[in-house]
Amino acid sequence: MSTRKQPNVIVFFTDQQRWDTTGVHGNPLGLTPNFDRMAQRGTHLDYAFTCQPVCGPARSSLQTGLYATETGCYTNGIPLPEDMPTLAKYYNAAGYETGYIGKWHLACTRDQPVPEHLRGGYKHWLAADALEHTSDAYETLLYDEAEQPVWLPGYRVDALTDAAIRFIDRQSQADNPFFLFLSYLEPHHQNHRDDYPAPDVYRDVYTSRWTPPDLAALTGTAPQHLGGYYGMVKRLDEALGRVMDALRSLRLTEETIILFTSDHGSHFKTRNGEYKRSCHESSIRVPTAFYGADFIGGGRVGELVSLVDLVPTLLDASGIEVPEHMQGRSILPLLRGARADWPQEVFVQISESQVGRAIRTHRWKYSVSAPDADPIRDACAPVYQEAFLYDLYADPYELTNLAGYDSHREVADTLRETLIRRIVEAGEAAPVIEPAPSVAAGQRQVRPQENVE
Repeated sequence: MSTRKQPNVIVFFTDQQRWDTTGVHGNPLGLTPNFDRMAQRGTHLDYAFTCQPVCGPARSSLQTGLYATETGCYTNGIPLPEDMPTLAKYYNAAGYETGYIGKWHLACTRDQPVPEHLRGGYKHWLAADALEHTSDAYETLLYDEAEQPVWLPGYRVDALTDAAIRFIDRQSQADNPFFLFLSYLEPHHQNHRDDYPAPDVYRDVYTSRWTPPDLAALTGTAPQHLGGYYGMVKRLDEALGRVMDALRSLRLTEETIILFTSDHGSHFKTRNGEYKRSCHESSIRVPTAFYGADFIGGGRVGELVSLVDLVPTLLDASGIEVPEHMQGRSILPLLRGARADWPQEVFVQISESQVGRAIRTHRWKYSVSAPDADPIRDACAPVYQEAFLYDLYADPYELTNLAGYDSHREVADTLRETLIRRIVEAGEAAPVIEPAPSVAAGQRQVRPQENVE
């Protein structure tokens, strides 16, 4: 344990937020001035990715630092095992007061209270397992430590933020540091209406204003939903500003680490029949930044970072020893210039729409799917087939699938071996990956120096 004062820690966690909703990633609508400021003055993970583009599995990874097949929560509907080491348990052991506010999605109680033994070890609790099923935009119902219902006034983002500020204020009077996991539902859709309900003031402000190129080409539900989605992002950013203002007023800014991230993105039904569960950037790339303590002035990190890396990073920055069993790694060495051994790819597991696996390098996206596996029952598969290959330099919006192209066979073969290695490192058996059917390349070719970068 470090001899310096332990920092407070806040995880500001959104649901289904694309990376390109933020100004630092080129969104021109001014939705995220607080996140942009945090990223510019703190540490911005420019290339951050989920390790599983599904709510429950991603959350299990962010609580444990393990891939979803290791937590056992490889689909929604599987509770996090009671004996699983979690962020809360590590911070409890280090003398922190731990609190959870918002959406949990790791108990499978849906619209019922989460019993204490399924809360991952958090001491203070104001949450619902599936917040989309207990609440609506202006009707927020959570449950407290005694499993009693608590109705909170205001728009749902504001209601959770108010509760978080009350928690921070109470903890600021105590001697022990605190760890708060603040988990919003927004900008996730409201399930029972398939709607993205922005606060009333933003309902039509962002409609038809700016559409990311992938959605402009593929459309999906973007014309119907994107404006409301942006309005939700805007209010989330205002909530981030309120939390940071509260820290400043309590003189806690410099001694509090804030992590902003999301569980996955949204492709607005352009890649399959819903919003996620695919290998595409719109599903897996998320906005991520740190602020406070070691992260102030950390600058832009250009390495590829996964959700599983965020858990050891938080522990490391808090002076808590990182357990050897964790499958991620702390990014703090990157801030000190130690980049030589950082992985050149991130690994993604995909479930529910398929049993799939993917890697993303700076240049390439390579994804496989198991045709004979059940996407709900099966955690993994012995045999996969190549499904997608994208050249992200030439095609950053993933509009041309190169899987099977004769010109890219050598690239695919190299990526296949890398993917098999990452599958094994994640604790799975080495599979067979069958090539995609051959496609004539026409004028396409890959020069030798471009094979895998």
